[in-house]
Amino acid sequence: WLVSLPQKPALFIEPFAGGAIISLTVASERLAEHVLFVELDSQVAAVWETVLSDDADWLCDKILSFDLTPENADRALAQPATSTREKAFQTILRNRINRGGILAPGAGRVKHGENGRGIRSRWYPTTLCKRIRYIRYSLRERLTFVHGDGMTVLQQYADREDVAYFIDPPYTASGKGAGARLYRHHRLDHPRLFEIASRIRGNFLMTYENNAYIRGLAARHNFSWTPVAMKNTHHAKMTELVIYADRQ
Repeated sequence: WLVSLPQKPALFIEPFAGGAIISLTVASERLAEHVLFVELDSQVAAVWETVLSDDADWLCDKILSFDLTPENADRALAQPATSTREKAFQTILRNRINRGGILAPGAGRVKHGENGRGIRSRWYPTTLCKRIRYIRYSLRERLTFVHGDGMTVLQQYADREDVAYFIDPPYTASGKGAGARLYRHHRLDHPRLFEIASRIRGNFLMTYENNAYIRGLAARHNFSWTPVAMKNTHHAKMTELVIYADRQ
């Protein structure tokens, strides 16, 4: 999509970044001059703030030296984090040992895991540190992270034609069910997000659950949409919507 644009965007914005794989890919492939990504969740924000700071090496050393056992995980997570970097480590630890990487309260832990490795099945210290150091030392200059509200950031840049956006809100339109289980911030003013998107002068792609309510919001703002096949965390086949404004 970005490659097909007539001009490379001066700025790419991902307002609901989470793991920020899209932003990192855009920065790595130089598909935009600069990348700004936003996350409201304080746990996830602590990770990005640490990875992009001089504490990235401390985080890597902590990961590499940590002996992951259920007892050590319990001990590490029971201690209140007294700094952003400690909060970042706890967040990564939770992500690696919880089923599906879910950070929301009440998330269950991995039991059997991949190849029967249990709690260690998704704990790859060397790989994690390689990724952290690549982001810190190779991508940092092309990345800006904002700990805040994605919709506020969208409003700030809506008038710029040289900005492209990937809008993937991690919320269900109902505000309950899977969204409530997966995310701390699972409530969103969906009509307001669509209204803000309608004022964006640059190009955007928006992904959403495929239901009549969302299709109605898209139609109200004269957006186009395409259903795309996908699988959820339980490998059930389903579709989601890719929504965009036809600017041809």
